[in-house]
Amino acid sequence: MKQVTLLVGLVIGILALVVACESKKEGGKPVGDAALMSPASSAGRTENDEGVGHYKQGHWDVAEGHFRKAIAADAKLAEAHYNLALTLDKMGKHEDATASFKKVVELAPSNSPLRDSVILKEHIGK
Repeated sequence: MKQVTLLVGLVIGILALVVACESKKEGGKPVGDAALMSPASSAGRTENDEGVGHYKQGHWDVAEGHFRKAIAADAKLAEAHYNLALTLDKMGKHEDATASFKKVVELAPSNSPLRDSVILKEHIGK
């Protein structure tokens, strides 16, 4: 009986840890290289969110095109610049990615979780 209780406790603990990690990805700081959805109010929302779907599937060229269209529709959409930078990084275009990450820093508010992104800091050295 003690073994079953211990096993159930262990499973519950692992599940709690997984849920905590997932909620940190979505609700807090961008973690690693997760592309971000855009605010509903943005003119570039549709293109950005379409790009996120392709990014998640590893379709870097297609995702890049959607993120560029999102930026054309809303040049101040920091999430689209961030997503473009992530995509360019995945494609090995690191200088272009760095330029896009710098644009994110320029556009995102000082308290934005975007500025705390590990990959952004790796590119711009902050």
